[in-house]
Amino acid sequence: ACCLLYTYYYLLYTMVVTATGHAIIGTSLAAIVPNPFIGIPLAILSHIFADAFTHWDTGTNMKKKSKLELVIGSFIYLGISFFVPFILTAYLFPQTSLIYVYIMVIAAQGLDWASAPSVFLGWKFAPITWSNAIQKMFDNRLDKPRGVIYQVIALLCIIVLSLVIYRIS
Repeated sequence: ACCLLYTYYYLLYTMVVTATGHAIIGTSLAAIVPNPFIGIPLAILSHIFADAFTHWDTGTNMKKKSKLELVIGSFIYLGISFFVPFILTAYLFPQTSLIYVYIMVIAAQGLDWASAPSVFLGWKFAPITWSNAIQKMFDNRLDKPRGVIYQVIALLCIIVLSLVIYRIS
């Protein structure tokens, strides 16, 4: 029952959008920047800008969490971050290539992917540690509920703006 309640708690907060922020930004960029030579670098850079914005994610208060809590939260994060772009593309950006969307999602999440071996496997050598160093310079985490609320508002604005640009072009 405790594990089920914990899973429900994580699903509640990650489904609100917090766990899918980079994926939403990558999807939005894919819809409005059809040229991958421009879009992919923008998606990579978007990670830094998104992390600089006040937000909550599964790594918030990481030192207070057990390794199992962090792994469960991160796998939920990963699953949702690949489901939401599909829904957004199908319903809001139907003319956008789903392959391109997922390339952009992975690019937007790139710094998190690059730091995963350090966080989960304890690897502390270059170039893996470089990703952590870059992220720590810009990361601006805020605990629940305000970190969730701020991020939801920002991501809704990004979706609406992207939809307007997508419809115009």
